[in-house]
Amino acid sequence: MTMSEREFWAGCPDVEVDPGKLSGQPTVGGYRLAAETVVDYAELGSTPEEIVEYFPGTPLDKVKSVLAYYYAHQPELTRSN
Repeated sequence: MTMSEREFWAGCPDVEVDPGKLSGQPTVGGYRLAAETVVDYAELGSTPEEIVEYFPGTPLDKVKSVLAYYYAHQPELTRSN
């Protein structure tokens, strides 16, 4: 069994899960931007600064925090229990 996306992001202080926002997907806290979207853009080569340009109003520090959390904890997503 692998960890769910919601379980994974639960440990990141800059990610929230709100059932009324983006169908309950983990989002960058306070914003309508999925945490996975931030990761997807970064993995396609976008810098945190570019991600903020693509999604105006999203604070750079939150984008950096989400990416730092993801890269520090990425192995947990695929680790079997």
